[in-house]
Amino acid sequence: MLAPDALEFYRREGYFAPIRALSSAEAQHFRSSFDRFATEHPDRRDILRNKTHLVLTWADTLIRHPGILDAVEKVIGPDILCWGSSFFTKSAHDPSYVSWHQDSTYWGLEPPDIVTAWVAFSESVPKNGAMRVVPRSHLADQLPHRDTFAKDNLLSRGQEISVEVDEKQTVTLALQPGEMSLHHVRLIHGSDPNPSDRCRIGFAIRYLPTYVKQVVGKEDSATLVRGADIYNNFLPERSPAADLHPDALALWEAVVNRTKTVLMRPAAA
Repeated sequence: MLAPDALEFYRREGYFAPIRALSSAEAQHFRSSFDRFATEHPDRRDILRNKTHLVLTWADTLIRHPGILDAVEKVIGPDILCWGSSFFTKSAHDPSYVSWHQDSTYWGLEPPDIVTAWVAFSESVPKNGAMRVVPRSHLADQLPHRDTFAKDNLLSRGQEISVEVDEKQTVTLALQPGEMSLHHVRLIHGSDPNPSDRCRIGFAIRYLPTYVKQVVGKEDSATLVRGADIYNNFLPERSPAADLHPDALALWEAVVNRTKTVLMRPAAA
C-alpha cells in the first residue's frame, strides 16, 4: 500500500516508483508464463498488445493481484475497473520506442481520474529503454497531439505531443522485476529504444474508478477487479476459462474491435 507521503508525491508529481508489487517468486512465475506464450504462439502477439487479461488466465490473475490493487485503491478508491492491459516489449537491440504522449489523448474517458500500473517483467533501466516521465505535467489539461504512425513507435497511432519537452526536466523510472510504477493518465511520458543486450518487458494495466464514463464511443467494456460498480457505465467483461479458450477469444475480438473504433477515430472527432 502507498504510504501517505508516497500518495502525496503521486498527487503532486503525477507518478510514483518503485513499488514492490510482486514477490521474486511471483515475478518469475509471471515472466515464465509470458515467455511460454510468446514462444508457443509467435503469431498471436496481438493478444499481448490489447486486453491481454481477457484471453490469458495468468494475466487475469495479475490485474487482480492485491500487491497492485492495494496501491491503486489509495489513488482512485475502493471500486476499481480494469479498462485495459497490454505489454510493451523491446527486444535486445530493438529500435522500438514510445514517443512523448499523454495516455488520455484518444481514450475517450472522463473524468481523467485514471491510473496506469506499469509492472516490470524484466529489469527496466536507462540502458534498455526504461520509461521516462515529465513530473507535474499531469496538472495541465489535455495537450494537442499529432499522429506519426512511425514504424518503430509502439503506440497505436505513433501519437506524440505537439509541444517541446525539456529533456532536463524528465525522470527515469528504473524498475526491477516485480516492481511497478503508477502514473496519472495525463502525465507526459515515453521511452527510448533498447540498444542493450537484454530485453525490456513491461505490463501496463489501466485502472479507473467506476464513475468514469466513455464519452466518445457508443459503448465500452471493463473488468471489475475490486469493490462494487453501482454506475454500470461499462459492459462487464468475463474472465477466461482457460488460456486461449474459444469463448474468451471471441469476447476479446469483439471488445478489441469495439475499442479500435474509439482509439483510431479521426483526430478531429
